[in-house]
Amino acid sequence: MKILSGKKKRILVLFCAAAAAGAMLLGGCGSEKKGKLDPDNPVTVTVWHYYNGAQQTAFDSLVKEFNDTVGMEKGIFVKSTGKGDVNQLEESVMSALKKEVGSDEAPDIFSSYADTAYEIQQMGYLADLSPYLTDEEIGEYVDSYVEEGRIGKGNQLFIFPTAKSSEIFMLDKTDWETFANATGASLDALGTMEGLAETAKEYYEWTDSLTPDAENDGKAFYGRDAMANLFIIGSMQLGTEIFKVEDQQVTLQVDRDVMKHIWDTWYVPYVNGYFSSYGRFRSDDVKIGEIISYTGSTTSAMYFPDAVELEDETYPIEYIILPAPVFEGGSPYAVQQGAGMVVTGSDAQREYACTEFLKWFTQSENNIVFGCASGYLPVKKDANDKGMLDKVIAEKGLEVAPKTFDTLVAAFDTVKSSKMYTNKAFQGGTAARKVLEYDLSDKAAADRAVVEESLNAGKSLEEATAEFISDAAFDEWFTSLESKLQEAVESK
Repeated sequence: MKILSGKKKRILVLFCAAAAAGAMLLGGCGSEKKGKLDPDNPVTVTVWHYYNGAQQTAFDSLVKEFNDTVGMEKGIFVKSTGKGDVNQLEESVMSALKKEVGSDEAPDIFSSYADTAYEIQQMGYLADLSPYLTDEEIGEYVDSYVEEGRIGKGNQLFIFPTAKSSEIFMLDKTDWETFANATGASLDALGTMEGLAETAKEYYEWTDSLTPDAENDGKAFYGRDAMANLFIIGSMQLGTEIFKVEDQQVTLQVDRDVMKHIWDTWYVPYVNGYFSSYGRFRSDDVKIGEIISYTGSTTSAMYFPDAVELEDETYPIEYIILPAPVFEGGSPYAVQQGAGMVVTGSDAQREYACTEFLKWFTQSENNIVFGCASGYLPVKKDANDKGMLDKVIAEKGLEVAPKTFDTLVAAFDTVKSSKMYTNKAFQGGTAARKVLEYDLSDKAAADRAVVEESLNAGKSLEEATAEFISDAAFDEWFTSLESKLQEAVESK
């Protein structure tokens, strides 16, 4: 090895420093960082996910296709493993990262929601993926999906958007038509929360009238999954961002008028019996005839029942898919949800290999193939299009369930016509979301049970609900909600 003199060494150091600075400058302008791969010595990339059933089958099939084609050419081999549900996956990841006794080695890639990813990023375990993508590549993805992944500082990208979902309104067409033919009810009324609440009241009163010998036995019309979305998206529609996050710091904005609007259009109908929740998911409630409509994730559409199963009869039903109802006069915000994938920090070669797989998986054609089996929405702008969907189905010879196809088409319209939104991740975000998810829904269920006892004791519906829907009752709940949310956002 030739030893350089001090002067030559200084020149070389200065040259290398200048070259490094130039490379950093180019990286900041959106160039792509590449790790060296060798097809003869492939890098094995491990992926942990929470997919199951048809979703897992579709994902595994795509992984195999990647390994047999692009992966083989570039020297990347992907090994995927399902780790149960979301909570089980999170527990497995945390155990692995902390190297707990009996845990597996941490994966290179894993599915993660923003709040969990934020927590792990704060621990220093995640790779910034922005150096491995050009500005042009990033620009192909739905802007809000990319923005959700920027949980670090500046333009750092820690969550790679891989598959998303939104919300839709599912309706039992068969029972709806019986009701609509008898009362003149219109589907147009179901476009707003206010119209939905009024229609649900009419449905309760109409079903109650069918049994004149039994008072107050009307049926609920509607339910919803994911109560937190009602608060977060409802607040945005009505002009307030409940969790305003800037520079990783959250400001809590619980607007009293907005909360009163949600109270009047969800809680009040619920305690009156116009809305309901019985099983784990509202699609389960449709199946047993508890309700005939619900707002739920686009991925839930495949679980919408083909028949209603009552104690004394079972009958087939058809479905109608509509946009999720919004608040009257509000801005057209729609919920953006679904986990992305994150990469554990390692070295340039491995991080590059991980990103190459994620870029391949989210190519429009591949992402649509996954969506046709899973109900998830593709993440690139050009893929959220019925024409593209039809093209991929025809070229690939895919068999797509009608409910899944109709849901994807409806969701594409939502993505194009709405402002997609999810709050930025922040410390305490998981705890705060749990407050929104359970606080009012648990109260509504408990209060409705008391109302039913009063009805059985001979009180009228107005008498039975009076104490629960008063201004004083709202004030008490609102004060409690504010306190619980403040405690949650301050939690460590």
